[in-house]
Amino acid sequence: MFRISTNMPNDDIQYRLRRKEDGISAIQSKIAQQTRLHELRDDPFAASHAVRYDSYLARLNRFEKNTLDAKEDFVFTDGYMQQANEIMQRVRELAVQGANGIYSKDETKMMGIEINELLKELVSIANATNKDGKQIFAGDKAFTKPFRIVDGSVDGIGEAAMIRIEYRGAGANRRQEITDNTYTNLDISGGDVFWAEKMQIAAATNSDNYQVPAETSIFVDGIEIGVNQGDNVLAIAEKINLSPAPVKAYLDPETRGIVIEGTDAHLIRLEDAAGSNVLQSLGLIRPVAEEGAPNFAVDARVSGGSIFDVVIGVRNALLNGDQLYVGGQGLGGIDQGMDNLRTRLADIGSRTERVQLAWQRLNMEIPNVTESLDREAGIDLASAALELGEMDMAHKAALQTAARILPNTFRLLALVLIFCVPNTVWFFCGSSV
Repeated sequence: MFRISTNMPNDDIQYRLRRKEDGISAIQSKIAQQTRLHELRDDPFAASHAVRYDSYLARLNRFEKNTLDAKEDFVFTDGYMQQANEIMQRVRELAVQGANGIYSKDETKMMGIEINELLKELVSIANATNKDGKQIFAGDKAFTKPFRIVDGSVDGIGEAAMIRIEYRGAGANRRQEITDNTYTNLDISGGDVFWAEKMQIAAATNSDNYQVPAETSIFVDGIEIGVNQGDNVLAIAEKINLSPAPVKAYLDPETRGIVIEGTDAHLIRLEDAAGSNVLQSLGLIRPVAEEGAPNFAVDARVSGGSIFDVVIGVRNALLNGDQLYVGGQGLGGIDQGMDNLRTRLADIGSRTERVQLAWQRLNMEIPNVTESLDREAGIDLASAALELGEMDMAHKAALQTAARILPNTFRLLALVLIFCVPNTVWFFCGSSV
């Protein structure tokens, strides 16, 4: 049995009114947020699915942006590489023309002067920046000019000319995630694109008795290779050969020094881990003060040059009228450089095609996931608007009913004061009881 107190009707009506107002507020929030899940308890099962769909959709949108950014970079890089290929094609035409033997020294000199100008443009392309101001061919060193120009005097040119081009960039180690746990290489190193010949670094140090003093690592083309205490030169060469680095290592049978040879045309990068001197002890590298400077050992035999070395050699041969060099070693180096450049162009083209396919797949998947998310958490605006109208009508009806049931607030307060508090009549009537 419930005891009906004086305040019970009022409390009950207030409670019901608050419930109606809370329902109206909830449906208004759902309409504003475009979701039927105002709180998790509205539909726990659908909420759990919606959270997973929402998280997956956010990742898909991130991957879509990554693919677009990567594609833009690849298209930008491809354009510069196409220009470099056109320049090399013109250099080859001049080299073929100059190797005919029918031109005088003055005429071949004019060809050499034109190649010198083409060389300037080729270096300008190699040091080009993209729309973000980052060096295209510097690898990880996005804000470091990748190719350092060394000027000097060249016979036949009345100004300082390029006599050596050094690569100061890094390897292409940055990657971009384009789908779950799937990455694409974002950069391409200038030491890969603008190289003409397979490199070979042959140490002059006899390494028969060498053993690694402590467990450490070496880096070949940016790939870390662990070596153990007691490893000899043959064990080190085997570990290099088993690594994914595009090189092969072996022991020279005459000098007994280790030889590192590239499996394709690129600049080989060698580095000891911090606190280690394995490659230095083997006679391959030396410490350098300037970061990125060539660090090959002074007495090591290094062969295999860049496209710039080849063009400089052809330019000098044409200036001097050395048609034999131009038609032999010069044309051979140009062809090798162009072959490598076209290989790198194919690599960039395949990356572009891959991210394009990934972008297309993401654009099919995103609408499907969005539809699934809308099915679990979406709101039917027509039904919600109808429900809101019904709740608002019920709320207004409740207010009107409460106004008829509950007594006037001021009259109720006056009666309570008259019967419960002495000397209150004076307050209402102007005189004391």
